Amino acid sequence: MQTEVRPDLKPYIPPVQQIPRGGVYRRYIKRPMDVILSLCAIVTLSPVLIIIAILVTVMLGSPVIFEQKRPGLNERIFTLYKFRTMTDDRDGIGELLPDEIRLTKFGKLLRSSSLDELPELYNILTGDMSIVGPRPQLVRDMLFMTSEQRQRHSSLPGLTGWAQVNGRNGITWEEKLELDLEYITHITFLNDWKIIFMTVAKVFRRDGISAEGMDTGEDFGDYLLRIGKIDENIYNNKIKSIY
Repeated sequence: MQTEVRPDLKPYIPPVQQIPRGGVYRRYIKRPMDVILSLCAIVTLSPVLIIIAILVTVMLGSPVIFEQKRPGLNERIFTLYKFRTMTDDRDGIGELLPDEIRLTKFGKLLRSSSLDELPELYNILTGDMSIVGPRPQLVRDMLFMTSEQRQRHSSLPGLTGWAQVNGRNGITWEEKLELDLEYITHITFLNDWKIIFMTVAKVFRRDGISAEGMDTGEDFGDYLLRIGKIDENIYNNKIKSIY
């Protein structure tokens, strides 16, 4: 169930340890490349975007675009855009039903093909995201990360990333975050293009869309609770700090 994040969230989060930026590519080339690629993709894929928008309207209703707050560079909160993949079905008291019930076959198709991610091209164009970088996780996920793991936010989040081409949701959270940290220490032109080409192959194979036995990705806090790394008191206190 999605809940609105408090606008005064930032005071509840300690500052992340910064990693030096460095590198000619990272400083002067990566951002212009992001703008050119995202703009070209939006223009080229505009017929696809229009068709998906129409299908979402017909099959799921309005709004067509799903908006959610995510932590970006230096943990600045931004609004991420995706095509909607779930219904707004609610129970008798007006609460949204679980994700696995609201996720339709059409929604699963959008997710498995990664077509639901296409509106993030706008996030790249506006500078909130990059083509390649650590995937923007939920704000609540950030609260369960260690200081070292939160260093992933020293880079712009990406449409795709090193963790996505090495398992996506099919690997553990610890592995995913370790791969994010590995990426931010090796941001190069060749490495980014390697990830882009690997991403294309992954999308066609539809690898690692969701964790085994789950229709949607598992939140970091829920994962830690499930495997016994935190108890319910710690879990509930961290969740209460943002809602």
